[in-house]
Amino acid sequence: MDSEETSGLLKFLSKLGLKEFYPNKLTLRSLLEIKENSINEEAVVSLEEIPRCFLRKLFKINAECRNFTQLSKDQEENNDLFGLNLTTSDDSAENKINPLDLIVALFLCADSFLQQEIALKMSMCQFSVPLLLPHANNSQSTLMLWALRDIVKEWRPHELSESKGFVENNIVQADIPFYSFVRLKNCSLSKSQILNHALSHGQQSHNMFIHRDMEGGAHERKIANDLVEVCWYLPCGRENLDIFPEPVAFANLRGDICESLAQFTFLFQVSTATFVFMDKVEENEHKILTSLEDVKSKLFFVVNRKEGDEEDMRSIKTTVEELNLPNSNVKIKNSRVNVAEFSKKLGAAIKTSMSDIKNTRSIENMLDKAVELGLSVDERTSDEQKKAAEEIVKGIGVRSIPDYKNHQLPLQGENWKSLSQLEMEECRLKNAGDLGLEEYKSQLQAEKLNIKVELGKHKLSKVMKTFIEALSTNDKEKRDFFLKWMNLKLNAHLRSVSQLSLLRHKLTKHSRETEKDLKEIAELDQALLDSSLGIEHYMREMGLIYEVSLQSQDTADKMSHLPGLAAEMLLDGYPLELLDGDASNIPERWVTDVLMELHKKVGEKSRLLVLTVLGVQSTGKSTLLNTMFGVQFPVSSGRCTRGAFMLFLRVGEDMQCKLNCDFIVLIDTEGLKAPQLAQLEDSYEHDNQLATFVIGLSDVTIINVAMENSTEMKDVLQIATHAFLRMKEIGKKPVCHFVHQNVGGVSAHAKTKTERKHLLDQLNEMTQLAAEMEKQPSIKAFTDVLDYDMEKNNWNIPGLWHGIPPMAPVSTGYSEAVAEFKKNLLETVKRDRSDEVSQIPEFLSWMKSLWKAVKYENFIFSFRNTLVAHAYDNLCKEFNEWEWEFRKEILSWQTAAELEISNADGESEFHHVNKLVDSKKSQVSNKIKDQQTVMQRRLQEYYKRKDRHVHLIEKYKTDFVNQISGLTKEIQHSVNNKLDCALELRKSLKEAQDIQRKHRVMIEEQVLKLLSDCKQSTLSEEELVREFEKMWTEVTVNVSGLKEQNISEKILKQLRESFLNRNVNEDLQNIGDLKEIAKGHFKAKSEHMKKKMFWFLRKDEKRELQSFADSVIETCSRFTQDIAKTDTDYNDSFTKELLEKVEESLKQVSKTCKPKFEIDLKLHICGIASREFLQMHRKFLLDKDPKIQLEKYKTQYQSDFIDLYKERDGCQRKANDFVRLCIKPAVEDYIRRSLGVNIVDEILNSGHSADYSSRSFFQYNIQKELLQKDDFKSFVKYIRKYEIYVKDWIFQRILQKMSEGKTLFKLKNENLKVIVRKITGALEQASKGEDGVLLPDDQESIPKLINNMRKYLITDISISVEAEKSTLFQIQSTCHEFTKSLSESLSELKEQLEEEFSNSEDITDTLNKLPIKPQDELFKRVFGCGQQCPFCKVPCEAGGKEHEKHHAAVHRPQGLGTYRNLVTKKLVETLCTTDVQSEHKFSNKDTNGEWHPYKDYTKYYPDWLIPPDPSIEASDYWKYVLVLYNDRFAEEYKANPADVPKAWRNITKEEALKGLKDAFNIK
Repeated sequence: MDSEETSGLLKFLSKLGLKEFYPNKLTLRSLLEIKENSINEEAVVSLEEIPRCFLRKLFKINAECRNFTQLSKDQEENNDLFGLNLTTSDDSAENKINPLDLIVALFLCADSFLQQEIALKMSMCQFSVPLLLPHANNSQSTLMLWALRDIVKEWRPHELSESKGFVENNIVQADIPFYSFVRLKNCSLSKSQILNHALSHGQQSHNMFIHRDMEGGAHERKIANDLVEVCWYLPCGRENLDIFPEPVAFANLRGDICESLAQFTFLFQVSTATFVFMDKVEENEHKILTSLEDVKSKLFFVVNRKEGDEEDMRSIKTTVEELNLPNSNVKIKNSRVNVAEFSKKLGAAIKTSMSDIKNTRSIENMLDKAVELGLSVDERTSDEQKKAAEEIVKGIGVRSIPDYKNHQLPLQGENWKSLSQLEMEECRLKNAGDLGLEEYKSQLQAEKLNIKVELGKHKLSKVMKTFIEALSTNDKEKRDFFLKWMNLKLNAHLRSVSQLSLLRHKLTKHSRETEKDLKEIAELDQALLDSSLGIEHYMREMGLIYEVSLQSQDTADKMSHLPGLAAEMLLDGYPLELLDGDASNIPERWVTDVLMELHKKVGEKSRLLVLTVLGVQSTGKSTLLNTMFGVQFPVSSGRCTRGAFMLFLRVGEDMQCKLNCDFIVLIDTEGLKAPQLAQLEDSYEHDNQLATFVIGLSDVTIINVAMENSTEMKDVLQIATHAFLRMKEIGKKPVCHFVHQNVGGVSAHAKTKTERKHLLDQLNEMTQLAAEMEKQPSIKAFTDVLDYDMEKNNWNIPGLWHGIPPMAPVSTGYSEAVAEFKKNLLETVKRDRSDEVSQIPEFLSWMKSLWKAVKYENFIFSFRNTLVAHAYDNLCKEFNEWEWEFRKEILSWQTAAELEISNADGESEFHHVNKLVDSKKSQVSNKIKDQQTVMQRRLQEYYKRKDRHVHLIEKYKTDFVNQISGLTKEIQHSVNNKLDCALELRKSLKEAQDIQRKHRVMIEEQVLKLLSDCKQSTLSEEELVREFEKMWTEVTVNVSGLKEQNISEKILKQLRESFLNRNVNEDLQNIGDLKEIAKGHFKAKSEHMKKKMFWFLRKDEKRELQSFADSVIETCSRFTQDIAKTDTDYNDSFTKELLEKVEESLKQVSKTCKPKFEIDLKLHICGIASREFLQMHRKFLLDKDPKIQLEKYKTQYQSDFIDLYKERDGCQRKANDFVRLCIKPAVEDYIRRSLGVNIVDEILNSGHSADYSSRSFFQYNIQKELLQKDDFKSFVKYIRKYEIYVKDWIFQRILQKMSEGKTLFKLKNENLKVIVRKITGALEQASKGEDGVLLPDDQESIPKLINNMRKYLITDISISVEAEKSTLFQIQSTCHEFTKSLSESLSELKEQLEEEFSNSEDITDTLNKLPIKPQDELFKRVFGCGQQCPFCKVPCEAGGKEHEKHHAAVHRPQGLGTYRNLVTKKLVETLCTTDVQSEHKFSNKDTNGEWHPYKDYTKYYPDWLIPPDPSIEASDYWKYVLVLYNDRFAEEYKANPADVPKAWRNITKEEALKGLKDAFNIK
């Protein structure tokens, strides 16, 4: 290349900012990135912006793009109106760019694939495209064969007019006439302008070639001389419209033939005819022209005759004569004839010459000539890849495509389709016939396994081996070339086989007939699918090879690189098939592994914005996406795929934050509601699946509405409405836009208002229908489902073509409308996008559960979706934390309040204590309200979070709000009860204390009297003791005990109150002594049951009722025993709570039982309670008996008496007694009060915390332990006595935790340290007066010291006044000495208690005596509502007690819940999750023996949600348990063993545990 020319080129490229991309470094990928400037079109303000602006417009197929090659006017305005200032105009000229220069520059800088894309888009705009590209050096022009390879055109020659046939061909392979247009140096005619006129129909000339009268066309060309452009004229088959009857190619050489001799020589030799434009012929031109051979038919002169230029005409005449050209080959334009008229004349000449054409040559066949003439060809670089593609396509040979696919792509054949159908059937169970459902499911499993084995036997076909090898190259460019060649060769082959268009034609014809043969339509549809072949079929096969290879380690290793390969291709802009529409299946492992590889390759930065286009087939969906994003979804008529393809577009760094994503994922659906298939039965189902699936995946859904297909469109709308409704159910809110194509004109928006209103009416109608089907009566309008605005969510887009194809260019209105739509759509996304965005792992998880739901047909997502389950579980965990904080706060307050009531002055009037309790109730009410507000605020804040998929659990928000209200009521009720109990206890203790006080005073008087009498004589210590004993006996002989209450009477009173207003008094009249009731076993009787039950059900029903009664009695007995173990007195609230518990349980059998059952059951339970509570009451009376209390002080009074007699100062002894009798009980009480909350905190903060984090995790742990324990009795207890099992399990866990590493000892010790520190501090503080000065060192200061201590410790401990007065009786010490002694005694007490705690081993006793029982607090946390599935008795796992629906992760074979076959008495092996998706029926007490469909179970159990199992393995756990203990369960339930499917017997313990893990989403 000449250095001068090269530097000129580089200078020009530099000016346009393209120098860094030269040569061929600008890639298609970089242009497709979503950047700020690809959305917002701004005026071009610098030359560097022109190329990008041009490309952006071109990629949007904007036919005006060539008008954007100049700087905007305000940039180049010149003050020198008349151009007298020459320097300014030179500068201005520097800024002028000829569009041809820009196009050449872009082709020089673009890589091979971008060149193809530019050429394709230019051709769509009906622009001429480069055929020979100059390289700033005449000899080095390049034949752009590769760049034009992708251009496929359709036309209808006149001979096919009647048959309505058409020709589709790759334009470089089409053998069509080729006309070249060149000019001599002196030529004032614009050949480009004349060509444009000649190729345009009617008055409107379309500028295929850039000419001097176009914007920028007159500017000096810098690098475009020697350029040869080509364009094509293609007939539409209508004689009155077509200029030429056949397709024709027109080439146009820029520059004169002398300067571009190589190009001219090439054109002349390959052309059908060459037209030379001239004003005159100069000598060197004459030489070139006269040296040409075979000119008669190939050379035409177009002469522009000017008035008075005889000399010029003579030079032309001489040349014509020398060449011996016939007159018909010379066309002369006079100045009187205008361009339009002359163009018409020229067109007629071309048309005439076409009739004599003997042979034509395709552009592809010009390659050898180009090489021969020293021109380079752009295709030589990819020969190797071309050969590989040719070898694959050659393999098709003469075989039919279906036959070829069966042999070379065997995995996507019938077996894959059968596997897909089996998976669907496994979810829907429609064809079970007489087989048991579980047996049928096992049979399906076996069939699936057989097919997988069959698929695994296929060896890698030769074709696929070549395909995978070609793709596996590390050189991306080679891979891209190979794929492009594959595409080209396959398309060429398909075009050569007329089969496809024939089938399509037949199908259309059949579907239009009034008498439709549906069978034939279905066969034709299938044949069309089978005859389709594209790269996607090879990619699909590759995915299936990978999917199947996972069955054996050997093949898996060989194929392990395939996902990485496909991930690279996705990043390179190739689509990936997401859903195989031919088989209605997703190769899940393949798609997952490919996307996870992509996730890794992008450094795990893969936030996605998913955009889908839905619409009737062939309504321009793919074209819409291609225009919006410049991508290339297949739109060729050779494709007949069905399914969904995804394509990844990178988002530029400048937009990542704004759009909050790293990739935009485009999903294009194929095969939705093709009109000709609308009659097929499964077509609607296929479309429904596809629409629900892609809408479910999308953040933005574009529904392409074509008004001409209104019937089909209605179906699509119905499908979409269903899908949106289902998405709303699970909290996903896609944005939806309706695009109305083929609606143009400035008044379109106003005129289509009626249509938009009609569309909304249709949508509302569809919504109501869908809501009815989905059982959501509250939804009445489309706007209830989506945020839809009739104005903002509807877009009118004019028709794609401006005129009649194939010669019509793309309408600028289409391009502009699509660009505006894209801008608005992304602006909306920017504005509304939440921070919570799916990355690839979440997208995949969502995709899997979505597909599962689609397969199950009934779309009950709820907890079958792992993301939803995780989101719900996360909220449950947080909620449990908040609940415990709430409870803990109130429990701490309650403990302090109880202490205050206990510390209330015992000697004052009792109404003060009543007042105190009332004020406490009012206080706690406010405190609970505050805590409720805190919880509500936390819940609101949680739902505002952006990182926990909270939108998916929006519909459960109300449940949690209700739960907070329920919790508030429960806590309020509980605290009020505790305060009432504290008041009652205070009353009981006051009575005991009054008796004790009276006798203490008496004892002290007698001690002083005895002392006075004894002082009269000298007595030994033994004599003193004897005298004291005698006195003590006399004084205490008449100490009265506390009066025992009639506990049975109290309980009976509560029982009668529970039946208030229920007319059952006579049943409760002659009960006798309640303690004597319920000593035997409770028996369910016939008179307990309502009579309308069928006879054959009564026996089973009675057994069920007996079992129910036993369970309730056991639970209530446990409840009373737990209360009885505490050191407190009986309170009526205990009986109230017990009766409430019974009433709650009775709700389960209220429909089938008479009031008599409730009376007998309550009486029985109250009988048991009366004995337990009486024992508890007697124990309390004994503990608080005044005589026993006084006995505690006997030794102390005796020591006091002797010390006083001997006048000894027993200071240390007094201090020890005070600590032992006053401080120690208070310290032990403090530890007892604190320990319950401490133990709960310890467990929740330890390694076991996860066990209690949520109900589902708790269930998982319990069931896992059951499996490992392998104990049948435990399983029965868990199933039949769930509440008791859970309580025992929690209690055992607490025992275990408290004994581990002496945890209980440590907790007690920590509390001991705290309280001793407080007491020591209080002692030090108490030893000083209010002025901070030490109290006087005398006897009188000691009561002051103790009073001060009590005051400082009033909120921590309760020091008994009676104990204090007894221990400090007649103290002889002084204050300072006593304080010192107290301090020593406290240290000893600490050591003594530490030793006691260390040696104490009875943890059970400690736990039972705690006022706040940790086992109860943990039970409340995980037990929930306690409801069990009506069929299999699995417990509900929904959060809290106040939820709308009960649900559980894993249901069981119903036999485990005692369900049996009424005739055979065999336990039912079917899972209720299987039954609810089948046609089976059930009959039980709730249906009164009537048979009722399982599918409609909500009629009787509206509170239960029983979705199908997420997978067949999910219930492996309970299948394994039933198989393991089948006979023992039958024996236990007095039934016959279940008929378990053979496949269940193969389930191992490990598989059972894995199924459990999967069901509970445990990683």
